[in-house]
Amino acid sequence: MTSHASATDAAPDTPRPRRSCLAVPGSNPRFLEKAQGLDADQVFLDLEDACAPLAKSDARHTIVKFLNEGDWSGKTRVVRVNDWTTEWTYRDVVTVVEGAGQNLDCIMLPKVQTADQVVALDLLLTQIERTMGLPVGRIGIEAQIENAKGLNNVNAIAEASPRVETIIFGPADFMASINMKSLVVGEQPPGYGADAYHYILMKILMAARANDLQAIDGPYLQIKNVDGFRDVAQRAAALGFDGKWVLHPGQVEAANEVFSPSQEDFDHAELILDAYEYYTSEAGGKKGSAMLGDEMIDEASRKMALVISGKGRAAGMRRTSTFEAPEA
Repeated sequence: MTSHASATDAAPDTPRPRRSCLAVPGSNPRFLEKAQGLDADQVFLDLEDACAPLAKSDARHTIVKFLNEGDWSGKTRVVRVNDWTTEWTYRDVVTVVEGAGQNLDCIMLPKVQTADQVVALDLLLTQIERTMGLPVGRIGIEAQIENAKGLNNVNAIAEASPRVETIIFGPADFMASINMKSLVVGEQPPGYGADAYHYILMKILMAARANDLQAIDGPYLQIKNVDGFRDVAQRAAALGFDGKWVLHPGQVEAANEVFSPSQEDFDHAELILDAYEYYTSEAGGKKGSAMLGDEMIDEASRKMALVISGKGRAAGMRRTSTFEAPEA
């Protein structure tokens, strides 16, 4: 393996693409090798649930080796450490960031319950960055909400540090924490006629958007049921979430598709942006609103189009139509 930088070597001016966030056990070299060749936007190397307690110490060093020597080109590189209630967290952070901080984009903190837990991670990262001569503040934080207390405090958690980039829903632990009557992670509990996750997802989404953060849905554990994964992912995408965890290579393509705009929507958004720019210009008559075909467009249309266009461009999409200004 040879060392390659990610596409995100500096603190990003625009959000990193996170349509598909691939979980990889930090203790499994074979999976770590394979993950480099998959088309996931983000890969997180896991020291928490995917690592047995006796494997965590060695897994830290395995992760450092693969971050430094692997080819993660085009991917956001993340390590999920253990949560602050365990004895492993500080050593996870110190070992990984001191060993491979220059090749790491974010630390994912699971089971976040209070803003203080994010602040503590921020302070620890700052000390390590200063000690190691790394740019202070470059390594981001992803905060995972996995119980009722964390959800109640999600606004404060989102505001806790400028390092926070994403708020993540952790459905399995959350379902257990509220005694939800279901053993199928991500699926609706039996006997409930509505969407049992709607309030949870919307509260996470509102906290994220109020602080210009991304919102990521958690995993779907029936890894061979791609249709089921797609259905659950479409629910989160319809609300406005930016991506979803994937646990198996078979889920990557579905996540990338669901959390990208259709070609038709992307082309339409690009046309709206071009048309609005023209009609508000001197040449276009400096209009505040105008017609694009049978559709009236204005500043609100432009803002909506920017969202779709941004998602499409981040996904590498190319437009297939162009705006033609009307003849004078």
